[in-house]
Amino acid sequence: MDTVTTPQTPARARSLPGAFGGGAIIGALGGLIGLGGAEFRLPLLIGLFSFAPLEAVILNKAMSLVVVATALPFRAATVPFGDIAAHWPIILNLLAGSLLGAWFGAGWATRLRSETLYKVIAVLLVAIAGILLVGHELTAGQPLFTGATQIVVVGIVGFAIGIVAALLGVAGGELLIPTLILLFGADIKLAGSLSLAVSLPTMLVGFARYSRDQSFSVLGRNKIFLLVMAAGSIVGTFIGGRLLGLVPHSVLLPVLALILLISACKVWRHR
Repeated sequence: MDTVTTPQTPARARSLPGAFGGGAIIGALGGLIGLGGAEFRLPLLIGLFSFAPLEAVILNKAMSLVVVATALPFRAATVPFGDIAAHWPIILNLLAGSLLGAWFGAGWATRLRSETLYKVIAVLLVAIAGILLVGHELTAGQPLFTGATQIVVVGIVGFAIGIVAALLGVAGGELLIPTLILLFGADIKLAGSLSLAVSLPTMLVGFARYSRDQSFSVLGRNKIFLLVMAAGSIVGTFIGGRLLGLVPHSVLLPVLALILLISACKVWRHR
């Protein structure tokens, strides 16, 4: 892959307040909905902070790990850990496919040319915007499949989600939440926390795969930037966890989908 190495510049250093603020806002969205927030962070890293696409994906993955790891405990007041643990078969079922998909997806991303990766990112952002609009309107009910059929379908879906999560550096919650509602009949708040529980190990696998590529050194070259955005993300996930249940998804999600569509256009045209 044509990897462009971009050491930290003075302009990027002067953007540290922006890194903290952007991390806080995106972290709040992640804590509120049950996402890693990477789909909103990725266009920011590429467009505002001028990272090369693969470097942006790797930084995005690191920040998403922070958001996912902190969002789970911050949401615990509304969705207790006991409720999550009680659904461990669902978590294992999805993980079986998503871990494998994350490994393959990260490998493909490191081999794509920069121009191709920009286009792939833009298309996936548009797809996620559509899923956010449609999927989050779903309500808890009876699962679509049961027994062996459910296991096979969920394994295939989990594999696809793992690939998308690795390619974008996302937690995959925007895909996992509709899956949990449709295939398992979970309510949206529980689905958000379950998606975080599935996302964390999936992202760790993708992260481990990226560590074998030379672009992984972007983390070491931008340590201050990384720490500042991580601090903002933790503040944001705390706020989002406190807001869980207060902000109606019917208002929030169309706005987020619009942001993704605008971001997709900018990433597609990025040079």
